[in-house]
Amino acid sequence: MYEHDVIVVGAGGAGLRAAIAAHESGADVAMVTKLHPVRSHTGAAEGGINAALKDGDDWHDHAYDTMKGSDYLGDAPAVETLCKDSPQETMQLEHWGMAFSREEDGRVSQRPFGGLSFPRTTYAGAETGHHLLHTMYEQVVKRGIQVYDEQYVMELAVTDEPDPEDRTCYGCIGYDIKTGELNGFIASGGVVLATGGPGQMFAHTTNAVAQTGDGQAMAYRAGVPLQDMEFVQFHPTTLPSTGVLISEGVRGEGGILYNSEGERFMFEYGYANNDGELASRDVVARAEVTEVNAGRGFENDAVHLDMRHLGEERITDRLENIIHLATDFEGVNPLEEPMPVKPGQHYEMGGIETDENGETCISGLYAAGECACVSVHGANRLGGNALPELIVFGARAGRHAAGEDTGTPQIETGPSARIEDGDVEPPVELGAVESTSPVADGGTADDSPRSVVEQTLEQERDRVDRLMETDGINHADVRSDLQETMTANVNVFRNEDGLKQALRDIRDCRERYQEVGVSDPSRTYNTDLIQTIETRNLIDQAEVLTLGALARTEFRGAHWRQGYQERDDEEWLKHTMVAWNNGDPDLYYTDVLLEGEDKRYEPKIRSY
Repeated sequence: MYEHDVIVVGAGGAGLRAAIAAHESGADVAMVTKLHPVRSHTGAAEGGINAALKDGDDWHDHAYDTMKGSDYLGDAPAVETLCKDSPQETMQLEHWGMAFSREEDGRVSQRPFGGLSFPRTTYAGAETGHHLLHTMYEQVVKRGIQVYDEQYVMELAVTDEPDPEDRTCYGCIGYDIKTGELNGFIASGGVVLATGGPGQMFAHTTNAVAQTGDGQAMAYRAGVPLQDMEFVQFHPTTLPSTGVLISEGVRGEGGILYNSEGERFMFEYGYANNDGELASRDVVARAEVTEVNAGRGFENDAVHLDMRHLGEERITDRLENIIHLATDFEGVNPLEEPMPVKPGQHYEMGGIETDENGETCISGLYAAGECACVSVHGANRLGGNALPELIVFGARAGRHAAGEDTGTPQIETGPSARIEDGDVEPPVELGAVESTSPVADGGTADDSPRSVVEQTLEQERDRVDRLMETDGINHADVRSDLQETMTANVNVFRNEDGLKQALRDIRDCRERYQEVGVSDPSRTYNTDLIQTIETRNLIDQAEVLTLGALARTEFRGAHWRQGYQERDDEEWLKHTMVAWNNGDPDLYYTDVLLEGEDKRYEPKIRSY
């Protein structure tokens, strides 16, 4: 048993910032992470950090661009918090020594990104996330913050009240990858989930293999609703062979997209006839897929991204990493020829429902970063808005978990926030499933923090023993089938038959998962065991995502539905919520908050 005031689960950008903020607020804080902090997936972020820093720019303009980019499904209080706090948080990184790219006069550089009305994306070459991770990890080391790395968190320790809003999170259970032991982590103040997204539910993704959405799945089973999971960003420029990301910075610097007929096609689409390649990501991804479907693509469903005209000096100065990625993974030297690119799963706009302080409906449980949904991205995230989300809401969650007053939230969380007449029947009958959640399994009469953690620890030991002793099917077969149906049926373009098929396939994966076993008998460095547990998390989230996508009969942001080609504000200007409900998903809705600090963001036609 390890006990601290605040436990941060995950050590990417949001987790590091939360830990630093909690420490600065006087808490004894520890980080529990399955990867060493500088190996976190934040290190793969290439583009930059949106912040209104220069004369002529203003956080109000950033907020308007973000609300428009979200297709008016972002919540104004969260969006305005992001845009107001981002400049200070960005400057804090610079003061900590982050090596931003700079102009000749010494000021940090900013470049255009898709969907922005001002070049406000602050960057460090094409390795912004890498520099951000190292800068903040230095601060963690400097402060002596405890890091339990190579500890895979398997479950949250939560009390067992019937109503999730009456429950309390007292800690979590970690599997020590090095020793095979299970450990209890007790948090007297709060647990902050910062575990990243669930990209591994798709076969073609920019996400690292560790991105299995563990925090989302654990919070969901503990009773926190997942919000707007149907909105998945497919980045328009990924390498076809691997899914490796090619930064939007290439297009920000002036890169051009061409089809197989040599046409610069982006300006041919009415919704992008002003900004072309710098339209928002959902717009560009749909245009690319449309070109491929019309027979104007290249091998492997790709189009070409050309940056040769920028010149070797500019490319080497600002985008050197892209040269290496294209050369190493596609055998293409982008200084001499165009790169093949195609849309790939990149980012989950939805996630664990939180308020502006990262707090969930379960007392003591917080979330920040991609695993959370405070709803700054709505139906579509603008490039350059993910990294400020990490540092802004990571800091706020860390401070609040440490007991600091960060202000009264305007966003209400939990089942009480639902639209009363918004309940709907699941589009496909699913039925309840076997649960491994300590909440669903009965909890304990003694709700002291140590007792709750100890009981959850014993339940997880039993779960590991069952998996290790079962001579069952391999989880990899289940995961592969899940990824195949999600990639085929829940991609850029979606239709009713495909979504229903995906739900049937997910249900089949869930039933087969009941028979999985771990073939590796060792207790140390057992990646087979970890990946088996991760696969269950992916199944849970895939079901939520697909349920929401099938229920939402409109075209909004990243959610394109065949047969529903218009955004329907009268019926669908609302958040999709799914609650675990003991394994029988409860689908309902909550209001979108369009009222900001000094204005209301009225939905308008979105074009670029």
